[in-house]
Amino acid sequence: MGRKIAIVGAGAVGGYAGAHMVQAGEDVTFIDPWPEHVERMRKHGLRVTHARDVAEFTVPVRALHVTDAQQLARETPVDIAFVCMKSYDTAWATMLIQPYLAPDGYVVSLQNCMNEEAIAGIVGWVRTLGCNASSITVNLPGPGHIHRGAGKHGAAHTVFRAGEVHGRITPRAEEICRLAGYADSARTTSNLWGERWSKLVANAMGNGLSACTGLPGGEMLHNEPIRRFSTRLGSEAIRVGQAHGYQLEEILHLPPETIARAGEGDEEAMRACDKQRFEDGKHTAAGQRPSMGQDMEKGRRTEIEFLNGFVVREGEKVGLTCSANAALTDIVKRVERGELKPDPRHITELRLN
Repeated sequence: MGRKIAIVGAGAVGGYAGAHMVQAGEDVTFIDPWPEHVERMRKHGLRVTHARDVAEFTVPVRALHVTDAQQLARETPVDIAFVCMKSYDTAWATMLIQPYLAPDGYVVSLQNCMNEEAIAGIVGWVRTLGCNASSITVNLPGPGHIHRGAGKHGAAHTVFRAGEVHGRITPRAEEICRLAGYADSARTTSNLWGERWSKLVANAMGNGLSACTGLPGGEMLHNEPIRRFSTRLGSEAIRVGQAHGYQLEEILHLPPETIARAGEGDEEAMRACDKQRFEDGKHTAAGQRPSMGQDMEKGRRTEIEFLNGFVVREGEKVGLTCSANAALTDIVKRVERGELKPDPRHITELRLN
């Protein structure tokens, strides 16, 4: 207790984790660029609901618009700043909070993708940590309301994995683990980069597909051509991660090699993937959309260049061609620009070598 916490980006993940911190009595300030969201939180608090097993709750919160952040200069400095913005907003969000950090304060990337380097470019590597949120399935259906499309995982699956960029377990990493643990199961990790790439693979398998097809997770799972393409996306991303030397963790409750071989046509591996993915699907609301599908539905910019596009660029560095990820990146960008409408046929009728 007693640490001053700022959450820059009170969207789905930041709002969910932060609301639980507030509920536990932590000193949390939310900073967000959506005026209606900020005003709703100020007047009515932050409401958190779940699709199953967890009672809803509302907590009164301190919420600032980005234009109000300058008032932090007159207050006690921030000890821990969680950046929870979209990847393309990482740099400015870090620059926004940097002047208000305590001398020993630090910034934690609680985001999709691999944004620690962008943060470190502003505050330095020594003040940069990461925290993965695995299979959290949260969304922001309206101002002041965070919804999780499942229950809490608890001991069945560790959601939050907090770590230092150098891999040592430190009191700072343990502090982040403690704070994230208010929301769901959490642990420290000595393998932040492997955790990051593994989460990137999982996101690459579903986010862009939802964005370009317009389908929620349940419908994508039960569409065989889309499910097969999803596995190929993951296979390519896994091979790139392995080529870069990352120690990959379990992905979607499967060994990475099983997904990689399934995407390369191994029938036994394909059966194992299907079995596990259908089992996991029972525990998440069928209508839950991956975050990029939510963004496309709301007319927001997507993170496709930081997910599948990033896989393609990193593959080029090690001589690997990622044709499925490249094709998906192109399709999502065209839908984003309004050249195409979301449609499952973008994938079901796609022909790749």
